[in-house]
Amino acid sequence: MTASLSRLSRGVRYLRRAAAGLTAPLLPDDYLSMINPLWSARELRGRVVTVIPETADAATLVIKPGWGWRFEHQPGQYVGIAVAIGGRFVWRSYSLTCPPTHDQGHLTITVKAMPEGLLSTHLVRGLEPGTIVRLAPSRGEFVLPDPPPRKLLFVTAGSGITLVMAMLRTMDRRGTVPDVVLAHSAPEVGSVLFRAELHDLERRHTGLDLHEQFTRRDGQLSLAADLERVCPDWRQRQAWVCGPNAMLDEAQKVWTDGGLSDSLHLERFGAALLGCEAQGGTVHFAASDRSIEVDGATTLMQAGISMPFGCRTGICHTCVVPLAGGRVRDLRSGTEYGGDHQKIQTCITAAAGDCVLDL
Repeated sequence: MTASLSRLSRGVRYLRRAAAGLTAPLLPDDYLSMINPLWSARELRGRVVTVIPETADAATLVIKPGWGWRFEHQPGQYVGIAVAIGGRFVWRSYSLTCPPTHDQGHLTITVKAMPEGLLSTHLVRGLEPGTIVRLAPSRGEFVLPDPPPRKLLFVTAGSGITLVMAMLRTMDRRGTVPDVVLAHSAPEVGSVLFRAELHDLERRHTGLDLHEQFTRRDGQLSLAADLERVCPDWRQRQAWVCGPNAMLDEAQKVWTDGGLSDSLHLERFGAALLGCEAQGGTVHFAASDRSIEVDGATTLMQAGISMPFGCRTGICHTCVVPLAGGRVRDLRSGTEYGGDHQKIQTCITAAAGDCVLDL
């Protein structure tokens, strides 16, 4: 069987090379893409099937992925997506809210429009069904183990619920929802993502306990002051926390002070940036001989090519790569860096003009 597959693989490669010679200067993929834009072996693509409003400022995108996409993501991971705006592709990362399943052949992300977010606003309010988007493989370490722990605690705020939603949907689909406490805070009832579905899950699964905190009515959820009331046995649970940086900082302190750091899993959507932007420009990846145009608000990690990563907040330094030329700006401090082979963190820097990365 293995030998047969190997011969088939060699045969396919031979046919592709032969076809490339016959179709030059275009490649076979160019002709396939004319028939169906999702038939591309050079990049991951998807077609937006529908855009489903969730709240006044959030929507779920249902996307049919093309060749190369594998439904092997883990619940809690995110995916890169790029949409053409103003003649160039803009990349961002969003959490997958669907279980990893082939059944429907679709993946979903839920996006909240941010006042300063060019792409998020476009995805929620301006994206038309049928739009072809570029995709990057799923990534992330904030994932649900398989099998899940016997007792879980989820603490989320705002769009932080998106990562946990994929976990809940996966457990619900498998019929294995254990003892779960979910504490979620949002400004008001109308701003809670997936609220009807969350209440339906609580009704159908006796092990799920949902606590809602509406901050305009109830005030902020304080983990230091309220955790004992919301979840008295929190010390016996594995915890996943996702939301604003202030809430994550507090969670880290509470669990650390309790000697329970190993039980805490945090996900930050990004570093605490100043809101500054760089000039933007062309990012050239030397090793792969690939170039991408990016704006000054897009971090180099979001530029559309797979890179090493860890925390994505500028803390762990897993994303450090050599800058082979040009300049970049640290979006936390506004400091610019240049010079050949200087080490930079791709998760918190943006292109300050054209630059070259040794990737």
